[in-house]
Amino acid sequence: MDPNLPAANSPAAPPSDAHAAQTESATAILEMQEGQQKEARRIGILQRWVYRSSVFFFVLLSATAGVLLVILPWTPEWTDNYLLLSFPWLRTFFASGFFRGVCNGLGLLDIWIGFWEAFHYHEPN
Repeated sequence: MDPNLPAANSPAAPPSDAHAAQTESATAILEMQEGQQKEARRIGILQRWVYRSSVFFFVLLSATAGVLLVILPWTPEWTDNYLLLSFPWLRTFFASGFFRGVCNGLGLLDIWIGFWEAFHYHEPN
């Protein structure tokens, strides 16, 4: 052993090329993992907002359709429209109280479903 060269285990020994490469690869792996974690967080936030938006639009659509089904059957436009003028038997059926009541019931059910969904909303984990 040459006394002029420092020992490999001594603290004064310069780091070997293998050790430097290993340290650089470990740093690169840590940076890559941090990048993947940030990307996963971004994707999670995006998925959460997509879920929130879909629930909001579902509630909005349900409430709007429900209100239309409650109000529209009792207006003159319900039976006096262009589509029903050529079918008098269908116009008579649409003007019946039974059919209007069924539409009202579906409208109330639709409103109830929309608000139930809004009140029971929870974030996925």
